[in-house]
Amino acid sequence: MNLPWHLYVMAFIYFIAGLNHFRNPRLYLKIIPPYFPNPKLLNQISGLGEIFLGIVLCIPLLSSYAAWGVIALLIAIFPTHLYMYFDEKARMGLPKWVLLLRMPLQLLLIFWAYQYT
Repeated sequence: MNLPWHLYVMAFIYFIAGLNHFRNPRLYLKIIPPYFPNPKLLNQISGLGEIFLGIVLCIPLLSSYAAWGVIALLIAIFPTHLYMYFDEKARMGLPKWVLLLRMPLQLLLIFWAYQYT
């Protein structure tokens, strides 16, 4: 079974994003809400999750499961978007309207992943 090329694009995006959690951890640590315990561990887990899902999306037998994993990941990290929007320290200099647009973008990413379930 051949996978569509756009699934490889998605896989590449998540793989690179996952690597970035280790290349630039301070960026992610700033946006993890303080009510979550052990931000460093959460950053590593989400980074490894994105790398793993990016790889598994490319395996035809498992790509559907990986797409469900991407959906779960996107839901799990949604509190980060809310935290960035409401907490000035977490905004990283981005205007609120950009942060507001990121929230519906999550829905589009979920819809994109759902196409492969």
